[in-house]
Amino acid sequence: MGVPLIQQVTVARYLLGKKLKGEKRYPLVLMLEPLFQCNLACAGCGKIDYEKDILQQRVSVEQALRAAEECGAPMVSIPGGEPLIHKEMPQIVAGLVRMKKFVYLCTNAILLKKHIDEYTPSPYLTMSIHLDGMEKRHDESVCMEGVFVKAVEAIKMCVERGFRVTINCTLFSGEPPQEIADFFDYAMSLGIEGITVSPGYSYQHAPRQDVFLGRTASKQLFRDVFKIGRERKSQWKFNQSPMFLDFIAGNQAYQCEPWGTVTYNVFGWQKPCYLLVDEGHCSSYKELMETTNWEAYGVGRNPKCDNCMAHCGFEGTAVNDTFANPLKAAKVALLGPDIDGPMAPDLPVLYGNRADASAVKVPVSAITVKKKAKPATEKAGH
Repeated sequence: MGVPLIQQVTVARYLLGKKLKGEKRYPLVLMLEPLFQCNLACAGCGKIDYEKDILQQRVSVEQALRAAEECGAPMVSIPGGEPLIHKEMPQIVAGLVRMKKFVYLCTNAILLKKHIDEYTPSPYLTMSIHLDGMEKRHDESVCMEGVFVKAVEAIKMCVERGFRVTINCTLFSGEPPQEIADFFDYAMSLGIEGITVSPGYSYQHAPRQDVFLGRTASKQLFRDVFKIGRERKSQWKFNQSPMFLDFIAGNQAYQCEPWGTVTYNVFGWQKPCYLLVDEGHCSSYKELMETTNWEAYGVGRNPKCDNCMAHCGFEGTAVNDTFANPLKAAKVALLGPDIDGPMAPDLPVLYGNRADASAVKVPVSAITVKKKAKPATEKAGH
């Protein structure tokens, strides 16, 4: 696993402290969205579908650091939009590093060469560079030619300068497993720390909806990719827990824990997660945790969540399962995900005409749904 020991120990200590206190809901990651403006218009992204005045808004340094302090999560991921457009981003990152938060600065890397001198290498700072595949695939994904070449140049520059570097990879429909495996091999040759990988989530506002994978297709794709990796004896490193990789390979029937990755942006604290943008916002982290109807979201609970297997929703579940079942987790870490056995059954659908009255038994690691979810009715308060 491509996560440094200092980060593993810090996160484990944080989780153990929460469990000893009996807390059931707490964030593992703060998704700090400082702006929605971007210098790309990717086919699968719905984050830039706002009016011009909203795209020009920014989260201030003070607001960003207060949000990190307020929720207490040990890790902060800074997506966007494109964070490097934000003029105060170096001050935000420096402040978070001083707080000893593990920061992942997520960038398409177009502006990285211009701004790299504004950042200092640190065990607490990772340059998370967006790459969705080899050159043709990636440039098609971001709808602009030449971006892959710039991103690879930026990766090599950051590695040479001593930065922690990861690749943030989202997989969409139509991608041959062989090409994905080739890309993972290539990524490892760049000297990066690891890959963060996830199936694409179908944003309602994305300009194209035909690029997203369903749950079964996602699981089979990852199994096929992992199988190729084993046949080649590839040494892929992922910046994720082994149990999350086991989940996306179809071996765990996890329920989403949206509170594990809370989101703060120009509107405030976003309900319930980073991916659902129309459910409302809160003025404080406390209000978010206490007023969000968490039972209204998740697999089988809400149609908006049906095809989601994104790491921002399920990594927290996977980490908690690791704590609850260390022997199972150790086996997966040692041997890798099962790629041949039967897949774990999906959680039952508990809403609308698709409600399944006969609850399917799922592993202890999954969160049991005990009551019918109430539909989310609140709209985003801009």
